[in-house]
Amino acid sequence: MNRNIRRALCGCAATTAFLVAPAVAQADVIGAWNAIAQTETVMLRPTAHGQTRGIAMVEGAVYDAVNAIDRGYEPYLIDLDEVNAQPWGSQDAAAATAAYRVLLAITPSTRHAGLDAAYAATMAAILDPAPIKQEGVDAGEAAAAAMLTARQGDGFMASFTPLIGTDPGNWRPIGWPATPAFDPDGWVGNLKPFLIDNPSQFRSKGPNALTSGIYAKEYDEVKELGALHSSTRTADQTAAAVFWQFAPTNLWNPLARELADRYELDTADQARFYAMFNLAGADGAISCWNDKYYWNFWRPRAAIREGDTDGNPKTIGDPNWESLFAPATVTTPGGLGTPPFPDHPSGHGCLTGAVLGTMADFFGKDKVGITVVSGRTLNGVPIAPRQFERFSDALAEVIEARIWGGIHFRTADVQGAVIGNEVAHYTRKHYFQPVK
Repeated sequence: MNRNIRRALCGCAATTAFLVAPAVAQADVIGAWNAIAQTETVMLRPTAHGQTRGIAMVEGAVYDAVNAIDRGYEPYLIDLDEVNAQPWGSQDAAAATAAYRVLLAITPSTRHAGLDAAYAATMAAILDPAPIKQEGVDAGEAAAAAMLTARQGDGFMASFTPLIGTDPGNWRPIGWPATPAFDPDGWVGNLKPFLIDNPSQFRSKGPNALTSGIYAKEYDEVKELGALHSSTRTADQTAAAVFWQFAPTNLWNPLARELADRYELDTADQARFYAMFNLAGADGAISCWNDKYYWNFWRPRAAIREGDTDGNPKTIGDPNWESLFAPATVTTPGGLGTPPFPDHPSGHGCLTGAVLGTMADFFGKDKVGITVVSGRTLNGVPIAPRQFERFSDALAEVIEARIWGGIHFRTADVQGAVIGNEVAHYTRKHYFQPVK
């Protein structure tokens, strides 16, 4: 007998026989719809953060739907009393319905037939009596509606014109002014956050002064380790650099499903887990892009090619310098290149810091062995999964990998991770609190 049925019985509610019957064991519905959301939100690109926003919307709604029935934690958006979901409702039906309804609303119509089929199959496999399923459906519908209402006009894919600078230290795209500036993620910095108060809440300390000794040290580090034909970067460092240049949603959600299975999380705990790290990750990205255009700092490629203009006698310029992340590096999918937006702070550091910090908070410990899988290949060979003993070990490698790839100064990586950790801390303090 599941815990919702026990709760109903303990409340001595008058109910008919079918409502107190033990719920039939189901497949992992919530994990299956997390995987569906991961696949379907790819349609929300051209930017990786369209996918990040989309899956955060899905998992936030799924959490509210399941929690409306379970009532173990504070809700995210909905009013529990207003929804008035009964404790005997199907959590599986609630989760599937919330995910399905949000995905129908945010994905192209060409994807809807597949979503319809997946939802029909899920509902057919839930063997609870019809009233129990319908109670879950009602909760899912309410949660999805609340999410879609909350995200209306949130700034998704809003027009954005970057500031192009010409002075030393100013960011400008490769090939500027002949090549027009285009940052597919520029809108992210002004997106309405999911959890934090505002996009600039966790402003970083900023990049190092061009004339400082620490700037010269980091300049030499990335110039040497991040060069296309570096003589000091190891083969494993090269593989790691390319490995991590992959859509964050597609790195962390498969890991989460494996962890949920390993720790045998029930539906309510899975819903909370997926919502926590996906919502925090989205806000990590929002914080990062807001910070990027506040500082508008140049990337190593421009900095090293124009090193003789920065006023620092310790930085020796190389007008022909190229990073590992040059088109010449053979990799799939998507190729590589210097990202078309400012250096500081690192987007991967912000988002990964938020995700892994939140995962550690959920499990109550940093020391959890994880294996991360990327879809990248190098010279036609799939790059092997990366294994870590702690969540923080993976974040530490991400910091190094952006230097090995030649696309970030160390300070950008470190301060990005700090922003992510601050988002995770805020999430832990202000959201997903147990009901007292």
